[in-house]
Amino acid sequence: MTASHGQARSPFNPDMHRVGRVLCFAAHPDDIDFGAAGTIAGWTAAGVQVSYCIMTDGDAGGFDPAHRADIIAMRDAEQRRAAGLVGVTDIHYLHQRDGYLEPSHEVMKEVVRLIRHIRPDVVLAMHPERNWQRIQKSHPDHLAVGEAVTRAVYPALENPFAYPDLAESGLEAYKLPWLWLYAGPEERENHFVDVTAQVDAKLAAIHVHVSQHPDVAAMEATVRQGMRLNAARAALPDGRSAEAFHVVAVNGPGTIAGF
Repeated sequence: MTASHGQARSPFNPDMHRVGRVLCFAAHPDDIDFGAAGTIAGWTAAGVQVSYCIMTDGDAGGFDPAHRADIIAMRDAEQRRAAGLVGVTDIHYLHQRDGYLEPSHEVMKEVVRLIRHIRPDVVLAMHPERNWQRIQKSHPDHLAVGEAVTRAVYPALENPFAYPDLAESGLEAYKLPWLWLYAGPEERENHFVDVTAQVDAKLAAIHVHVSQHPDVAAMEATVRQGMRLNAARAALPDGRSAEAFHVVAVNGPGTIAGF
């Protein structure tokens, strides 16, 4: 797996910056698979430990009225099978109500709790800014994930006096190195990961979410086309596929607390 940069230069250099552990946040089961499953498959194949946190149970998803009574269990099973296809077994839920997610202190505290527990090199989350070119990427729950995670990452995560009961329970403050955001506006994206070798794994993971896809052929064509367009934006050779991210350096050698 290789990375390439578009017009706005990414602060992340895969040849220099180590990634050993990643924590991925999403609003619903299937969000991560659409946004980053190729990158995740590449990470896990390289020995990176990847965990998921899904903030809602996806209880408002689906298209078949016959599934309503079992939709939460169905979507959880789908997510666990999809995650397994890209090498992920550690999955957490915040059990917020689908469609009602807000970047509240209740949610932010749980985000801080989990990041302090896992202590990842990279937190990957949905983008807090709306994509006006494709508004379907910007479900209100997606925006809430991005806002909750971004607020949690700074300053609460690294402030021992924020949510003090967490520190009292042994979850010490932690300075996160990297925040990778997905499903955001194209103009924010500054980092592209070549996932050509992981396209089949990504699509296999997406296909598991059968409760969410009324037109599987159209879905797959759209995903393939989007990855090819990302590769073109990254100036990768013809025939390549890529996933796109807005990478933010949160803490590094030059970071000064509070600035």
